[in-house]
Amino acid sequence: MAGGGLIHQLLSRKLQLHSAARPALTFFNSKKVDDDAGSVGIKSLRAFAVLGAGLSGFLGFATMASADEAEHGLESPSYPWPHNGILSSYDHASIRRGHQVYTQVCASCHSMSLILYRDLVGVAYTEEESKAMAAEIEVVDGPNDEGEMFTHPGKLRDRFPQPYANEQAARFANGGAYPPDLSLITKARHNGQNYVFALLTGYHDPPAGVLVIPASVSSKHGFSINQNFLTVHDGGEGTRDFD
Repeated sequence: MAGGGLIHQLLSRKLQLHSAARPALTFFNSKKVDDDAGSVGIKSLRAFAVLGAGLSGFLGFATMASADEAEHGLESPSYPWPHNGILSSYDHASIRRGHQVYTQVCASCHSMSLILYRDLVGVAYTEEESKAMAAEIEVVDGPNDEGEMFTHPGKLRDRFPQPYANEQAARFANGGAYPPDLSLITKARHNGQNYVFALLTGYHDPPAGVLVIPASVSSKHGFSINQNFLTVHDGGEGTRDFD
């Protein structure tokens, strides 16, 4: 009987301990579920925050693009550029003609301060041709041992020459306007290359009865070039479409 009573007491105590453990386990399990739910909630909030930031950025970009179009005139058409394909590449002959357009027309007002003559090698000209073009300019160098500046014939390491000595001189020569640097112009303008092409070919005669201020332009998209000034060196004609 004594043994049976002892067994009964042990079983009763084990049952009590088990019953006491259940609420604790329930608490920890509930806490784990709550933590998991909270973690999922935080992740969801983060996802919404990312989506919201992305949407805000997209709307902000769209707003800036619209404002840019409103400021600079008509939206530029989309042209079927042959180099836009996944496996396409730039037309090197076209790049060469583009450089000729720049040197004969644009360089009198616009700089390309980030371009070096060596950048033309293997892209638009041979190394010998690029060296010959660079040698045609005089580059300010120095100072020498006496503290004086001097010049040397241009080399492949030199940058394209600047049309003006400083911004003030550029503005004075252009009626207060500051001609932008063209090194990265397709990245600096909305719709990039389409904008530049529309700008260059957008000239038209002013409407009848409209007085055009001297040295100004009449273009729906901005400035343009006079094709009569162009001389190309690959056998083609200097037409607007050709250039």
